[in-house]
Amino acid sequence: MRKRIRKFLPDHDAIRNNRWLARFENTLLHPRLWDLNRHSVAGAVAAGLFCGLIPGPLQMLGAAICAVVFRVNLPLALLTTLYTNPFTIVPLYIIAFAIGQSVLPGHGERFVPPPEWHDEGFLAWARTLVDWMLGLGTPLALGLVLLACGLALVGYGLVRLAWRIYLVRAWRHRSRRRRG
Repeated sequence: MRKRIRKFLPDHDAIRNNRWLARFENTLLHPRLWDLNRHSVAGAVAAGLFCGLIPGPLQMLGAAICAVVFRVNLPLALLTTLYTNPFTIVPLYIIAFAIGQSVLPGHGERFVPPPEWHDEGFLAWARTLVDWMLGLGTPLALGLVLLACGLALVGYGLVRLAWRIYLVRAWRHRSRRRRG
């Protein structure tokens, strides 16, 4: 499994020679940020799933900070944030709002559909989208945090389980090969 994933990871020299990343060499070249083991990969998936629900374009920055702080695989944490995109973000926010409403009794706000794209331009639409999110208020904010935590826990557990199943199968295959 590591061999397949390692093909897509940059090497240390590419980071060391990059003029934008050279000043962060001490932090970004830490071996645990590039290591592929069950702890690092599971932590990276959890960090990416958690930070993927950060509103706006700060998802990858949040995942990078989490990867550096928790010393998990950096590229995988960044890649995992891509589960949120223009097609999935609205359903995820609807789910988060429903979770927030179920946890907070007495908040009877109705979910209002997100604003549609019109010809007024991206900045005007982005402002309308931010106003829409702020209008949803506390249930959405709490729901996003709870959904992010839940996704991170489930992702961490599933990666650990998948890694364990892979190892057990590899051990069995190796022992069969040695016997016969």
